[in-house]
Amino acid sequence: MLSVYVDLALGLVVSFLLLSLLVSGVNEAFVRVLSIRSKFLWAYLRDTMDGADDKRGSWLPAKVRDVFTALPFLRDPRPRHSDLPAPAEAGGMPEERTGDSMINLLYERVREIDHAKRGRTSIANIPPSRFAVAVMELAAGQDGDVERFLAKLKAIDSPLYGPLKGAWETAQRDLDRFRQGIETWFDGEMQRLSMLYKRYVKWVVAVLGLLVTLLFTMDGLEYAKTLLRDNAFRASVTAVAEAGPDAYNELKARCTGEDPMRCVTETLSRPALVRMLGQALVSVSIPEQGDPSVHWNGGSWWDRISTPSHWPGFLLTYVALLFGAPFWWDVFRRITGIKGRR
Repeated sequence: MLSVYVDLALGLVVSFLLLSLLVSGVNEAFVRVLSIRSKFLWAYLRDTMDGADDKRGSWLPAKVRDVFTALPFLRDPRPRHSDLPAPAEAGGMPEERTGDSMINLLYERVREIDHAKRGRTSIANIPPSRFAVAVMELAAGQDGDVERFLAKLKAIDSPLYGPLKGAWETAQRDLDRFRQGIETWFDGEMQRLSMLYKRYVKWVVAVLGLLVTLLFTMDGLEYAKTLLRDNAFRASVTAVAEAGPDAYNELKARCTGEDPMRCVTETLSRPALVRMLGQALVSVSIPEQGDPSVHWNGGSWWDRISTPSHWPGFLLTYVALLFGAPFWWDVFRRITGIKGRR
């Protein structure tokens, strides 16, 4: 009996692990294709250096809806890519706020680590030390006069003025301590930005988890029952080899009108997981001979979706996917005894 429940737990964990990996893979593909990480970074830098857009407001997503619409499709905060190396001297500070003047000056200082992606920068991470050096280079463009540099930031109403002014006063006008202060401040901002990004990604994963659950119509409760039935059937197959009459009668009833050995082989070669994933809107079958075939299961898929008795199982699967692939991989390792890398 203990073996039956261990097999049940293992089967559920494997199914949730595979579906969670699918959700993670789709999310990562979404992030890479649309360059979400890079856009997130440059949206923050635009807000920090040039301020919010006068017409559309903050560049960073203010609502969950903006994560799916504005940031990926409507507004691209990234600067245009340039193949030229960084100029020997930083460009001059703008005389008035233009909306992208400071971000372009920053990009000039870091573009040697860049490569193009559809005409835009692909930089998704700027180390705090590199950002601090870039700011020091901008300050050096004002004849090394940090006070003058800060005055120009204030004149164009750049949000960067406040943090740099505080770092300059804290450093007691020592350039080395000023650079370290900028680095520490930017490192803290990147950690805060990372937490904000992860919070928005959770919403994306939640939506993708719901779509995967409904696409495969993965009823966790039904799947658990199927696992229990299959375990009992495997036990009866073992009893058949020992000529148990009760087991043979069960096998005969299960495979009426068929060759019993072929029925057993077919059943064991199509475990519950494969059958459950076969309930998807589109399924693929790979025969032993011939080409794979794609099947449209619209009718049966809609019947499952519209049947209220499946909804508790869908909810179970959806909640399980929210835990994520790392959680289910850890549970899988604990059940099977697989040791992680050291």
